[in-house]
Amino acid sequence: MTPPRFAVVILAAGQGTRMRSDRHKVLHPIAGKPMLVHLLDTVESIGAARSVVVVGKGREQIEAAVSGRAVDTAVQDEQLGTAHAVSMAKAALAGFDGPVVILYGDTPFVRGETIATMLERLAAGDSPGVVVLAFTPADAKSYGRVILEPGSDRIAAMVEYKDATPDQRAVGLCNSGMMAAHARDLWRWLDAVGNDNAAGEYYLPDVVAVARGEGRHPVAIEAAEAETAGVNSRAELAELERDWQARRRREVMDSGVTLVDPDSVWFSADTVVGRDCMIEPHVFFGPGVSVGERTVIRGFSHLEGTTVGDGCEVGPFARLRPGAVMERGSKVGNFVEMKKAVLGEGAKANHLTYLGDATIGAKANIGAGTITCNYDGFFKYRTVIGAGAFIGSNSALVAPVTIGEGAIVGAGSVVTGDVPGDALGIARSDQRNIGGWAADFRAEQKAKKDQA
Repeated sequence: MTPPRFAVVILAAGQGTRMRSDRHKVLHPIAGKPMLVHLLDTVESIGAARSVVVVGKGREQIEAAVSGRAVDTAVQDEQLGTAHAVSMAKAALAGFDGPVVILYGDTPFVRGETIATMLERLAAGDSPGVVVLAFTPADAKSYGRVILEPGSDRIAAMVEYKDATPDQRAVGLCNSGMMAAHARDLWRWLDAVGNDNAAGEYYLPDVVAVARGEGRHPVAIEAAEAETAGVNSRAELAELERDWQARRRREVMDSGVTLVDPDSVWFSADTVVGRDCMIEPHVFFGPGVSVGERTVIRGFSHLEGTTVGDGCEVGPFARLRPGAVMERGSKVGNFVEMKKAVLGEGAKANHLTYLGDATIGAKANIGAGTITCNYDGFFKYRTVIGAGAFIGSNSALVAPVTIGEGAIVGAGSVVTGDVPGDALGIARSDQRNIGGWAADFRAEQKAKKDQA
């Protein structure tokens, strides 16, 4: 379904006081992506012609978050209600005469297909004027109610919970706050909305009554509760995160990936995992991770900003930081950390290793306890390890340094200069054995202890 040319107005001027945060409410992340960005990505994916975000307190944060996008902002200086907030977008949409969809920055998961359905219903032959997105929650709580005409999708009344009668509160169909109307009608109807209600605010749902007064027949379409779920507290943020993760885990498994313990694996919004991968328990994918096919991610590993090729093995207890690249068939084992490092095809770092600002060639073997010393307190330097090189255990490679192809670094070495290809590099003191020293030492120490 291809929607007509349309604009969106996203309301994001609320104070968000229940979040108790210096961060604007709509910028709190779910799956590593701010809620507002989730929503903008959706409307952009279905071709919104114009997007306006209505801002208030914290506007600088939102303007920074949408920088570089084709998004305008409009300011609501006084919090006078949702109808008043939408009217603040009028100047930004001057000259636009198509349909306008009104969304909320703290309600990030309305689907593009649902928005398209709203627009399709708005364009239907009976010309309803307004389409309201409704839902039927398991617990209707204090949501505004949508009262339909019997046997119809036409709206007989919309009422805020605090203004509703007991009979109206008994209705299960609730208002999500999202709606669509043509710009040519919307601004006129908003001007006609009053504030004669318990809160003294200008309510957006009152547009429905104004439209009905002009002889139009506003309608409601129903969406799943998950699409209309919003965030007003940290607890609600956690609930949406949990719900998103559950959906994503199912999608990943349906795509051909094994999750040994699905509930313990956490994805980001942009995580890509190829088919026939296996992910063990307690794995966390931060933003910017792509994993190829037939790769095993073992338990308690943390990946962020990382590319992992086909047929690799990661962990357990591995940490891959931004800029880490594992090429086909490479392996990092337990307690290995990579940062801005490339591990070549078939190369291995099996345990207890830090690889930072490094390039490791194909089939190189990095021994336990190896460290690339990449930082001198001021600048970062790069280590290059050639194909087929062998780095002995407990070695420190002080960058900038190059270990040639096929070279071997002796265990326990502190390497400060280049090692040519196929050479043996050893940088450690000669061993001395002093006969009887240990026995004398123990006797001396025992005597001191006995006298204490």
